[in-house]
Amino acid sequence: MELLQLQSHRMIELLLCLLFFFFQATASSSFTPSDQYLINCGSSKSASAADDDREFQGDSNSKYLSATSSITVNDPNPLPDTSPLYRTARLFTGPSSYHFPLQSNGTLVVRLHFYPVSCQEYNVSSFTFDVSVSGFQLLSNFNVQNTNSTPKEYFLKPTDNKLEILFSPSRSSPSSFAFVNAIEVFSTPDDLIADSVSYIPTQSSDYNGLLEQALETRYRINVGGLKITPSNDTLWRTWVPDEGYLKEPEAAKKAPQNLNINYERVGVSPLIAPPFVYGTAQEMNTDNQSFAQNFNITWLFPVNPGDEHLVRLHFCDILIGASNQLVFHVYINFEYAIQKFDLSRLTNGFRSAPYYIDFIVNSDHSEHIKVSVGPTDQGKNAFLNGVEIMKVYAAPGSVSHSNSKKPTRVLIGLASGGGLVLICVVVVVCLLVFNCIKQMKQKPKPRGSLLGSPLSVYRESTDSRTEVYRSPHLNLGLVLSFAELQSATNNFDMGLLIGSGGFGNVYEGVLREGTKVAVKRCRHDSSQGLHEFLAEIRLLSKIYHRHLVSLIGYCEENSEMILVYEFMDNGTLRNHLYGEDLPCLSWKQRLEICIGSARGIHYLHTCSAQGIVHRDVKSANILLDQKYLAKVADFGLSRSVPNDHSNVLSTNVKGSFGYLDPEYFKRHHLTQKSDVYSFGVVLVEVLCAKPVIDLSLPREEVNLTEWALGFQKKGLLMEIIDPRLKGTVNPNSLRKFGETAEKCLAEYGDDRPTMGEVLWNLEYALQLQETAMHREPHQDSTVTVFESPLMNVRRLPSASTAAESDDLGTSDACSDAVSGIVFSQLMGSEGR
Repeated sequence: MELLQLQSHRMIELLLCLLFFFFQATASSSFTPSDQYLINCGSSKSASAADDDREFQGDSNSKYLSATSSITVNDPNPLPDTSPLYRTARLFTGPSSYHFPLQSNGTLVVRLHFYPVSCQEYNVSSFTFDVSVSGFQLLSNFNVQNTNSTPKEYFLKPTDNKLEILFSPSRSSPSSFAFVNAIEVFSTPDDLIADSVSYIPTQSSDYNGLLEQALETRYRINVGGLKITPSNDTLWRTWVPDEGYLKEPEAAKKAPQNLNINYERVGVSPLIAPPFVYGTAQEMNTDNQSFAQNFNITWLFPVNPGDEHLVRLHFCDILIGASNQLVFHVYINFEYAIQKFDLSRLTNGFRSAPYYIDFIVNSDHSEHIKVSVGPTDQGKNAFLNGVEIMKVYAAPGSVSHSNSKKPTRVLIGLASGGGLVLICVVVVVCLLVFNCIKQMKQKPKPRGSLLGSPLSVYRESTDSRTEVYRSPHLNLGLVLSFAELQSATNNFDMGLLIGSGGFGNVYEGVLREGTKVAVKRCRHDSSQGLHEFLAEIRLLSKIYHRHLVSLIGYCEENSEMILVYEFMDNGTLRNHLYGEDLPCLSWKQRLEICIGSARGIHYLHTCSAQGIVHRDVKSANILLDQKYLAKVADFGLSRSVPNDHSNVLSTNVKGSFGYLDPEYFKRHHLTQKSDVYSFGVVLVEVLCAKPVIDLSLPREEVNLTEWALGFQKKGLLMEIIDPRLKGTVNPNSLRKFGETAEKCLAEYGDDRPTMGEVLWNLEYALQLQETAMHREPHQDSTVTVFESPLMNVRRLPSASTAAESDDLGTSDACSDAVSGIVFSQLMGSEGR
């Protein structure tokens, strides 16, 4: 047996080496499905989900819909946080279907969104109906009992080149309808699900023909981490935290987070699970003295007795100080799934290398699937990173599984132990669990942090709050207590609400020593993820600039995620240009605001060898303090630019409609010039004081940028400036400003200036305006001076300079400040 195991290990190591070269080129690339259909049902308009930036097309005139009779309903008074996809629905009075042609013959993801749209004519929540997909009866007498908007997700492989989704109202109720809010259909990577899987409890056999069945996702768990939303997942999946499934929460503790996952080392693609799954884990809480030396961590997942499920377990050794020979047991339903699981051997000794294992599990008469990890020897550790559980629907006319004696996977060879060992393990585990429960009843549960150790590296070593507050901008890792922030905001009084965004509400507050702050509190149903919270702290605690919004501190106590920023009294630039009844900004003020914003963005671009691209520059993300000093905010989409000659990052397109760089949109190549283009759009906004997209205007005026560029090229810019500025703008200053905006808006990035050059030109425009203000009325104010620059114009540092002379932070500290996406939408309710 040992010889067989050794040979098997050598075979898998050879296979991993071969796969390494293949996945090295593909693991980090984004996935583009060969087939993809996103349908916004019951609407003629496109929409995006609240936690997803993909566009769902309306189905009112859809060629995919075959309905004998259908009705569209629309929620007339939706709640503010209701997803646009859930404000409409299509109702079917009889059997009706959608037909989607397919280019590939592989496995598909089918997600069906059901949400009881509120309307007077129909009680949608009372409907019962059936749903079948290409012959699989997936829902029978289905009813949406509550407002839980979690979609039904299925994996299946159609037998022909089309997919049919059939909705049938219940026959038992003649007044019942079927309905659906949205549909997703897209192809998966070929290797996402294997056809042959190890079977439990009959360990001598494999489950064959899995790809002929349909799978329904029942649980997708990010062990040790927070919720991951579709916009943060490689396949637009949702992962939920594991706290509610732990049998004994005190038996586990969160491992310190590590998002630097070595996918390429072992040939596991990020499409299997994103770094935010493999980068978090629960490990044994050996510090808890109420447990014996050898105990297990157990998760319980409710299921229907007798159903078969695919159970996928995710592992990645991110433990600090763990031995390279970390070995532990893995159990499913208190039976060995893997005995002496040696992860370091399977990953060829590489740390932070991901690995996953699949099993088919029959729950028999049990109402739970139980997943456990435990040590092999006294004092050893065990951990788990993620769990996925999918119910298996047998194909019409097929049997559930095969007991053919085919060679099993390498891991099954490790799972031998004998019936006597199994009985002993079950008895010992039961005794330990009983003992633990008895002791826990006698001892109060400690208050735990939701994030715990992932943020511990940012904690200050001193508890002296007063000393830190004397210089808040230079102590950005400060941990604030929840009680302090409750007091600062009068228990988060809605009367102090100053804004709301995707992360949560923003409140005005005053800290105990008198510092005025903006307190941003995460909603528990927030679409933002843990990595954004951490990365915001990483970025803003490493760099400081007077034209970037400063982070005062954060709180991660009692399942809370709260960020505290300096208070910006005058809100967003957007609100001062249009949309709010606020005093008009003078031309000089507008120039100074543009200059300050350009300085902040220029600093991001040059603060390290790589630099940071903001990726969401817009007027709503430029905030103004009490003296109208401009500061750039909302780093939710920011990314580091690679340190090579190309200075290009290939990535999915992110940003705000109307501000997107057209070259980035077409080629998915992100550069610093993408920020330059977006800033050019802001310059046009500043000039005209109009929204960048206004569908209520005539067709030629809908896109502000295109409309304004036409006037700029004709030399008629004065005709479209904000009417409130008429008679106060020097033509030479306006001309320089217009030329700068036009260069920023060049179609190709190579034709655009750097932010350093933009900054110099804007200061030049301000100098021209101030010089004109001191001229006598009879002096000619239209003299062209661009070919002879004023001698007293101060030139700024070149783009290669790391920071300006007024920067208070260290520029060399931000090279590793951004490991991913960060965010800080502070003021106003505008989304991206």
